[in-house]
Amino acid sequence: MKSILTSLLVLTVLLINIVPSKADQEAKTDHQVELKQSDNKVEVLVDGKPFTIFNYAPNQPKPYFSPVRSPEGIIMTRSVPMPKGADHKHHKGIWITVHKVNGHNFWGEGSLIKNKEVKILVAKGNPAKFEVVNHWVDKDDKPVLIEKTKFSIDANRLIAFEINLTAGENPVIFGDTKEGFLGFRMVASMQEKETGRVENAEGLKGTGQCWGKYSKWIDYVGNVEGKVVGVTLMDNPTNFRPSRYHVRNYGLFSISPFGERKYTNGKEKALLLELNPSESIQIKYGLYIHSGETAQAKIPQVYEDYLKMN
Repeated sequence: MKSILTSLLVLTVLLINIVPSKADQEAKTDHQVELKQSDNKVEVLVDGKPFTIFNYAPNQPKPYFSPVRSPEGIIMTRSVPMPKGADHKHHKGIWITVHKVNGHNFWGEGSLIKNKEVKILVAKGNPAKFEVVNHWVDKDDKPVLIEKTKFSIDANRLIAFEINLTAGENPVIFGDTKEGFLGFRMVASMQEKETGRVENAEGLKGTGQCWGKYSKWIDYVGNVEGKVVGVTLMDNPTNFRPSRYHVRNYGLFSISPFGERKYTNGKEKALLLELNPSESIQIKYGLYIHSGETAQAKIPQVYEDYLKMN
């Protein structure tokens, strides 16, 4: 009898740890993300308050998210359009591009990425979801790449990116470059050369230590309008190879699998990726917008939560 009671007690403890509590379930359903589509944009609201806007107007060189707001409503991305004299004018909010695709410079906006479709999958929920189709075109307006990306946006401001790239009618070669792939450009006060602090999953700190390294995640924290806010980029173990980070003291923050030689300053060989016509590759990343320092934001736990979204 005693052994049966002991077994039941152990089973109860296990179920408590495995099954979400009523409070956890209510916390998940109480918060809502809402998507509102109009005029070449998708507005993203969290609990009725602005979070970000996906901009895909045909008169711009690529789609992007801007502005991006912290949980307090503080804008964390630099303004678009940018003031005269701004550096790297192709760094806009949150974006997906890369340099050296069959010689095209999509990163620097030398070649265009044109939106062809936006489809709302879950207009209101936690997460809310939408999907886009973009054509990365050559000078003759033919698609070099066809991008199909699904965005899953959680109410805690965790965005999961599921990016599918398909070659057009011709083979596609991704060159070795540090200029890519999922990018974020922050306001000036967040930059490391101002108030920024950078840390990765292995405990390395500063852009000098974290630049070009593999890591599950890197968190970039800084001060904006008297508040501490941060952005985390997260790699996914299902990707075709681990990614490295292009994290700079002037506020550029990106993650990419296309740059083994560049990111190691020539220590490693370039690993070019080639797709045959109509062949596809999938790349997954997470991006988390948060308040507080890295430890306060519990980034390792959020990373585990991100992996469960995929």
